[in-house]
Amino acid sequence: MHLFYTPDITGDQYDLNTEESKHCIRVLRLQQNDIIQLIDGKGGLYDAKIVQADPKKTSLTIVNCVREYGKRNHYLHIAIAPTKNMERLEWFVEKATEIGIDEITPLICDRSERKEVKFERLNKIITSAVKQSIKAYHPQLNEQVRFKDFIKNSPGQRYIAHCMDGNKLQFSTDLIKHDRYTVLIGPEGDFTPQELESALSNGYQSLTLGTSRLRTETAALEACFELNFLNR
Repeated sequence: MHLFYTPDITGDQYDLNTEESKHCIRVLRLQQNDIIQLIDGKGGLYDAKIVQADPKKTSLTIVNCVREYGKRNHYLHIAIAPTKNMERLEWFVEKATEIGIDEITPLICDRSERKEVKFERLNKIITSAVKQSIKAYHPQLNEQVRFKDFIKNSPGQRYIAHCMDGNKLQFSTDLIKHDRYTVLIGPEGDFTPQELESALSNGYQSLTLGTSRLRTETAALEACFELNFLNR
């Protein structure tokens, strides 16, 4: 069934915007009385009937609603240093959304080669992935923030994945299930020793993602997979 993202839905009637109406009628060739699905990004999954098939404003009537559709038993926030090649960050954002993630923050570190990200483009990629994977919850994408500011206000279990020597926790043995998690993933050159020390002093714990040296986006996706798998 065809799925549309409608974050502003409030009642039993809804009009698709011009872009979605055009896609619905001219591309998908849907007609009056056809049933489509809507998601509001806050857990609502709706069945809706087309009552006016207009490519400029398609009108719908809600016929069924499921609340908290696919609600997860944990909350995952990954703060990732933007990659020099934006396509790699976009790939992570897309795949993490498909696997399951709740919040993403671009993290500007001392060794970051990219200091800015295209917020609107990343958010569109998230929306597309939400629709593709039939997620009723839309992950929150935050504006970029500096490392030193971010680590001061992180709830739940806090981890920093890095390549430096020292004792590190493992998700498989040290995880407390069904909780809130914040995981920091550094830039291509890793966090600096000063950043690691600062994170540890703010309640973060060192984390290992295995013995392989992973790219930034791969490490972030590995953390995403591990936490979802262990909370399944």
